Amino acid sequence: MYTVSVNGNSREFTEGSTYEDIAKLYQKDYDNLINVVSADGKIKELFKEITEDCEVKFFTRKDDVGYKTYVRTATMLFTKAVCDLFGEETARKTKVNFSIGGGLYIDSDGLIAATEENASAIKAKMQELVAKKIPFKKASYPMDVAMKLFRDHGMEDKIKLFRYRRSSAVNIYELDGYYDYFYGYMMPNTGYVELFDVVLYDEGFMLLLPSKEKPMEVAPLSNRKKLYQTLKESDKWSKKVGIETVGDLNDQICNGSLSELILVQEANQERRIAEIAREIVDRGNVKFVMIAGPSSSGKTSFSHRLSIQLRTLGKVPHPIALDDYFVDREFTPKDENGNYNFECLGAMDVKKFNEDMVRLLNGERIELPTFNFKIGKREYLGNYKQLGPDDILVLEGIHGLNQQMSYALPEESKFKIYISALTTLNVDAHNRIPTTDGRLLRRMVRDARTRGADAKRTIGMWASVRRGEEENIFPFQEEADAMFNSAQLYELSLLKQFAEPLLFQITPEDPEYYEAKRLLKFLDYFLNVSSEALPNNSICREFVGGSCFRV
Repeated sequence: MYTVSVNGNSREFTEGSTYEDIAKLYQKDYDNLINVVSADGKIKELFKEITEDCEVKFFTRKDDVGYKTYVRTATMLFTKAVCDLFGEETARKTKVNFSIGGGLYIDSDGLIAATEENASAIKAKMQELVAKKIPFKKASYPMDVAMKLFRDHGMEDKIKLFRYRRSSAVNIYELDGYYDYFYGYMMPNTGYVELFDVVLYDEGFMLLLPSKEKPMEVAPLSNRKKLYQTLKESDKWSKKVGIETVGDLNDQICNGSLSELILVQEANQERRIAEIAREIVDRGNVKFVMIAGPSSSGKTSFSHRLSIQLRTLGKVPHPIALDDYFVDREFTPKDENGNYNFECLGAMDVKKFNEDMVRLLNGERIELPTFNFKIGKREYLGNYKQLGPDDILVLEGIHGLNQQMSYALPEESKFKIYISALTTLNVDAHNRIPTTDGRLLRRMVRDARTRGADAKRTIGMWASVRRGEEENIFPFQEEADAMFNSAQLYELSLLKQFAEPLLFQITPEDPEYYEAKRLLKFLDYFLNVSSEALPNNSICREFVGGSCFRV
């Protein structure tokens, strides 16, 4: 018998009982399915047997680890359905590309015709598998055995990935004869994936799933055409340079060709920045370039590089941070926890910003404010501006795309740019890298270097930062005149050396430990690279240091 404690209450379970048996007893207390548990601080899948006395905590789709478990399980269910309908080879070549709104964009490089009929067929097959409640079986294979299994099943991306792993064993999941590797945890059986939809989208399909915020309903298709096109172009470029997965990247590092890749990608980004500058100038009457994007997108470095390109075209750019228009600290709104909400529009003096910008547009000379973050007040330090015929203000801040932020300015005077680090690199074909992981690691490294903030604090704040992005940035993405992807294929290998020591400082007693452990395991896939070959104007320099810009 084993004694299991849940919320201070203890129960006894016989040998052979699983964590699913415990979850079933407490499911009535939760408004959506329990997906995974922790036992004495260690994540356990529900199909695992209890092997000792422990204290158990439950996770559902409302929790980060539970939500990721649901998405992962639904993804394997999708690829299993493709295998049953179109064959194993097609399933292996089907790629989980990227997330858009509430869905995952998945395509097969033309092996499955992108039709409504095929979308319906995949959905129907998934529903059939869900109804059967087929168990997900997990087994640990010695590395040589796992590599043979990968080879026998044509999993070339897995072979390439695990060639660089030091571990002696690999966990592989099996679903009714279909084998696959997934980075993370799975739910017990297909019956747990009760909410999803599959719809036709461009050249592939969108797997629609619930969100953490609304875990009991499937998110509707969010048709973000500009964002999708930006991601698709980045994905095509990755294919052209031969780096679609972490294994491809590690190959380049080992072959000694990474320095060339860095130069090529930096040149590609500079080309895109030059194109955006040309679009701005060709408009003829743009006076305000509004740049917005989520945390750690590289907005500051981008604004500097864009300014340089504008200068080559005869313009005189002036960078202005929208943060200088924060209201004084005492007037900043607070969130539901009583903390200052610096990311809401109410934290900005919108009226004053519009008054100043209109005066500038009318040719007046004005004094711009500077926000003193130490004392929480705006100051006037003699920063005067007056716009000449070739002057352009380059405004950077999270509300740059929100019409309410610049309501008094004529639309023809504004050019809006959305920037984000949109990761298109995959771990392998079926394991995508969330864009948020790259941005979180960027912020962690930068904040430790420039603000003395430890990883524990950065991870602890991340949920609040993400909520602010969902409310104040993402709804306005599609209003941008141009989009810029600041992600670089090699950056996670570069960030690894800086992030790992920070993550190892987080202890099992800290609430952030689960996330720290997940990120450490994730970084294990990557080989280290030095920042020596990185140009000093690179966007990555904003995070690892050594930038020629004041960032």
